[in-house]
Amino acid sequence: MSVRALAAKVLNQVVEQGQSLSQALPPAQQDLSPKDRALLQLLCYGVLRTLPRLDFFCRSLMKKPLKGKQRVLHFLILVGFYQLLYTRIPSHAAVGETVNGTKALKSPALKGMVNGVLRSFLREQESLIEQADQQDTLRYCHPSWLVKRLQEAYGETLAAKIMDENNQQAPMWLRVNALHHSREQYQALLNEAELNSFSASDVENSNALRLEKATDVYKLPGFEQGWVSVQDGAAQLAAHYLDAQPGELILDACCAPGGKTVHTLELQPKIKEMVAVDADQKRLIRVHENLQRLQLSATVIHGDASQPDSWWSGELFDRILCDAPCSATGVIRRHPDIRWLRRDSDIADLVALQKSILTALWDKLKPGGVLLYATCSILPDENELQIQSFLQSRSDATLIELSGQYNSRGEGRQLLPNEDGMDGFYYAKLHKSL
Repeated sequence: MSVRALAAKVLNQVVEQGQSLSQALPPAQQDLSPKDRALLQLLCYGVLRTLPRLDFFCRSLMKKPLKGKQRVLHFLILVGFYQLLYTRIPSHAAVGETVNGTKALKSPALKGMVNGVLRSFLREQESLIEQADQQDTLRYCHPSWLVKRLQEAYGETLAAKIMDENNQQAPMWLRVNALHHSREQYQALLNEAELNSFSASDVENSNALRLEKATDVYKLPGFEQGWVSVQDGAAQLAAHYLDAQPGELILDACCAPGGKTVHTLELQPKIKEMVAVDADQKRLIRVHENLQRLQLSATVIHGDASQPDSWWSGELFDRILCDAPCSATGVIRRHPDIRWLRRDSDIADLVALQKSILTALWDKLKPGGVLLYATCSILPDENELQIQSFLQSRSDATLIELSGQYNSRGEGRQLLPNEDGMDGFYYAKLHKSL
């Protein structure tokens, strides 16, 4: 199977069938060489980042859209456009390899059609790009509902910057395991391995390092021994803000894949117990894998955070991390499929779910305890407006100010994509009165 044909099949699964890229891509990469695996990832991520532009070019150059079993060839053409516009692959090679993909997709009769569309694009691309730049959805490569929400929340200039950052490749962040090394000690090990890295500028983020260039995890010193993990710098702030203390009972609700669970245990190994709950049985496998690699222990429960009475032991928690289900609009650069899989109507449903989880968990928090609310969203409805509403409804809840609260909008801390190279994230720390 050619890499271009594989990319077309993966893209068809994501856009037409609604699979996530993280579901569809790994099986397609399985039997490829490292070089082809990297190329397949580049093509899939790239097309999804620029999808509406590429779709527009395709519509402009074809008399009628490809449908049914031929629909996968639409994505093969998009793969061709992406190579011609955004990669260093020579035009003749990009066209030739893409056209050859028709054989692997069992459509050799359409070889001439694919070749013709790609060659027409080479002739007409300047005019087509000029037309595309006249429309916000095509210029920013975001769905119109998300463009509108971001412009309403942040104004046109900042919204444009956010969308531009969403279209960039995210850097690789590492979390140094404090039980083994300080950040400086591990940075020295990276230097020895000829891997350049940078410390996070946040004072709290004392375990975070950003790599100059992404690398295979098994090239990281001591990865298999649990010396280091891959986790974005913004996500690492959760365990620092939670600030677990010795002897405390901690809950990580909606915990999968478990990065924040294990980070909390790395920072404070003397807690009484870590209870990690998630509603997705399959994703809990990752939690167990993380705990095993890092040689840490937690009570892992398959349960619904909005219905804690079905799994709660009866003892109130000292601290709760509520990493709420959200639109994931802050991590689009890592998951470019999010913008095409998510719908505007999803936001109201998510806000309602977040509210039910927050309310249910608050009742399981000790008086004097702390709840940290977190999302990887940049939409106010899920973040500061959610917290404002909660504070108005609960007289026993007060907001604790977070350090490093720059670029904040109202309650809590809102990080935008690529602030200090980190993902978009939101945090609000709440104290329950005695």
